[in-house]
Amino acid sequence: MQRREFLAAAGAASTVIAMTNTSASAQDGGSSAPFKLKYAPHFGMFKNSAGNDLVDQLKFGADQGFRAWEDNGMKGRSVEDQNRVAKAMTDLNLEMGVFVAYANFDEPVFAVKNQNRWDEVLEEIKASVEVAKRVNAKWMTVVPGSVDQQSANSGNWNKYGGPRLAEGYQTANVIELLKQCAGILEPHGLVMVLEPLNWHANHGGTFLRDSDQAYALCKAVNSPSCKILFDIYHQQITEGNLIPNIDACWDEIAYMQSGDNPGRKEPGTGEINYLNVFGHLHKKGFEGIIGMEHGNSQKGKEGEQAVIDAYRRADSY
Repeated sequence: MQRREFLAAAGAASTVIAMTNTSASAQDGGSSAPFKLKYAPHFGMFKNSAGNDLVDQLKFGADQGFRAWEDNGMKGRSVEDQNRVAKAMTDLNLEMGVFVAYANFDEPVFAVKNQNRWDEVLEEIKASVEVAKRVNAKWMTVVPGSVDQQSANSGNWNKYGGPRLAEGYQTANVIELLKQCAGILEPHGLVMVLEPLNWHANHGGTFLRDSDQAYALCKAVNSPSCKILFDIYHQQITEGNLIPNIDACWDEIAYMQSGDNPGRKEPGTGEINYLNVFGHLHKKGFEGIIGMEHGNSQKGKEGEQAVIDAYRRADSY
């Protein structure tokens, strides 16, 4: 009995020492062991610890053991900054995650066939190819707009003055435009990832909300350049049942994003068992990137260290 108690106490002490050493190493500017999975912070997440310079933030992230980085706003940065970031990421052996190629949350851009709007989308995709090449990116996010919604005061007419399309026609239009986008990306080996978004907390009315819906779209487009971005935060709110739904969508998932619910902060601040979810992804051999698309639950350097520690705990399966 005494031996068992001693061994249990020794194991607990070792865990505390290991976590303390990890935090101390990060605070002292030392390098930490690489994470098992490719969690990708974003610019601004560690600015109190690393400063405002983009390259300094990349260096800080690499020192903490992160192996990837994502930047939704990369497309809007200057060419100079894009080149500078790309060089630093290459030097630091950081893999580039997603940037946003096209996103609309409020209008039925893909769901309703309007050639002028569709031409705008295709031009954005073409421009995104050049950005991807410049920053060594493979994945880019596409949010196809809202559903064609019925206007509150005009019967079966939408807010643009036309008849509201039935769901099947909207879906057919979305597939058609996605195929055209994929046709632009395929020759370059690039991938647009479709992100289902929740209606309840963040993006009411978006066309794409369910993982099975995203899966069906990707199967219909039937292109290596059209895959799923499975955002664990959004799908916990929309449908839950995370691990079975990840398994059901597995062959079309190219990219993941994280964030706990409620609050959309780092793992451990909400209801999602990230230790189990990340462990499941690792067991399945997921080699893609998991974008840390969430805020910090605490302010300042302490809050930034709390994010790092949270991922260490969730990565300890």
